[in-house]
Amino acid sequence: MIRRISSFRARTLGTLCALLLTSAAWADAQSDYADHCASCHGDTRLGGVGPALIPETLKRMRGPRVAAVIAEGRTATQMPAFAHNLNALQIEELAGWLKSPLETAPDWAEADIMASRTLDADYVEIDAPVWSSDPMNITLVVETGDHNVSVLDGDTFEVLDRFETPFAVHGGPKFSPDGRYVFIMSRDGWVQKYDIWALQQVGRVRAGLNSRNIAMSGDGKWLAVANYLPNSLTLLSTRDLSVAKVIEIKSRKGNPSRVSAVYQAPPRESFVLALKDVPEIWEVFYGANPPQSGLGHDFRIEGQFKNPNPFPVRKITTPDYLDDFFFDQTYEYVMGASRDGNGGQVIDLVIGQKVADLDLPGMPHLGSGITWRRGDTTVMATPHLTDGTVSVIDMETWETVKRIKTEGPGFFMRSHENSPYVWADVFFGPNKDVMHVIDKKTLEIVRTLRPAPGKTVAHVEFTKDGSHALVSIWEDDGAVIIYDAKTLEEFRRLPMRKPSGKYNVWNKITFSEGTSH
Repeated sequence: MIRRISSFRARTLGTLCALLLTSAAWADAQSDYADHCASCHGDTRLGGVGPALIPETLKRMRGPRVAAVIAEGRTATQMPAFAHNLNALQIEELAGWLKSPLETAPDWAEADIMASRTLDADYVEIDAPVWSSDPMNITLVVETGDHNVSVLDGDTFEVLDRFETPFAVHGGPKFSPDGRYVFIMSRDGWVQKYDIWALQQVGRVRAGLNSRNIAMSGDGKWLAVANYLPNSLTLLSTRDLSVAKVIEIKSRKGNPSRVSAVYQAPPRESFVLALKDVPEIWEVFYGANPPQSGLGHDFRIEGQFKNPNPFPVRKITTPDYLDDFFFDQTYEYVMGASRDGNGGQVIDLVIGQKVADLDLPGMPHLGSGITWRRGDTTVMATPHLTDGTVSVIDMETWETVKRIKTEGPGFFMRSHENSPYVWADVFFGPNKDVMHVIDKKTLEIVRTLRPAPGKTVAHVEFTKDGSHALVSIWEDDGAVIIYDAKTLEEFRRLPMRKPSGKYNVWNKITFSEGTSH
């Protein structure tokens, strides 16, 4: 009989290591990994759909906890339980092997990145699009079923192109400020540049070994890549994908950390980083005139500001770890939440200190938070990953306005300035086929859609004018369903291979209300 999670937690790391001393146990663990784990986490344990499984990324999890996750799965992720595939001894041996170092320590420096870069020889820059659609109403659909992206005309919903991406795209694609180019990143660190006008790939570069997301600078010159492995932030030139700088991530005390997420703060001409393993957030400046405080003595000479190296870094200590965060409209405040915590905090980027606490239980997914004007204030709403709730917060008082009960934990929310509604999915649990439509004024659910009973319904994107909402049936034989955003009636259904995120050029480059940034 398979022992449950309590028995895994009860075993000591010493006992676990003892089990792994035999070569037979080691070989069995490697075989089990190949059979059950490699398809998601990579043949070399350096990550794929799932994160890298090596000591550098598992350092906050003791051996028994790793075993528990293998046995029971992980809440609010795509990590399944394997207690029905592996017995208790197999799971303990596998957990111990995952905590063992690789034969060769992973490293990915600037020279490695540049050696991976390829620019397509047949790519030719053109002066105008090869299609007649509205270039601001193009929508990209990421199809994870076979690792492709479909390019949609947002007016006719015709598929203009369908191109192959790197394996396991992760995080939202980022558009250049003119909407012409899009940059797409995969979990194994590959960054792809694609010319939407020409419907042609420009090139690729591997910016890390296991990466989280990317951010575009407000001026369109730089792309920041947040890496789990190595512990770094890679800054690329958007022009030719060359390396501008690789920043090693170490805290003020010298402790290394993975980067949970990176986002741009356009008015501040900076990137803001959430760190996974240390209680700090970082601000990396790309503008010509970064602030003259908070950067340390290396950036001052004879009372005058100087920038001997590009991309100076400011490190802000926080009371808790921030795995995810959200900006207010001025980009002065960061609202952060830890995946391990039951609340959130507001950090003032100007003074570099916490100024408020947020009542946010239930593991809020702030990366999918959205804002809209409601009466004489602005509110922010975020789904919860562990309970059926959407929290709505007043962004002037930081008080919770309402907790909207849903039919289960959600992952994505979207709205549009021309829509009276917020759309929220129920990504996890038995009601994953539900999409709630919430009135922005009353904060009440006005319609619950079930477009494909029993199948996962997720992630909404709007057309440029907000007239239509695009919803994913997140299955291998899935579809993108197009709704009339006013009547909430289905308009059209486009077959797709496990479509996940959808990204409209105009909404993303203008930071449209209701779009996560």
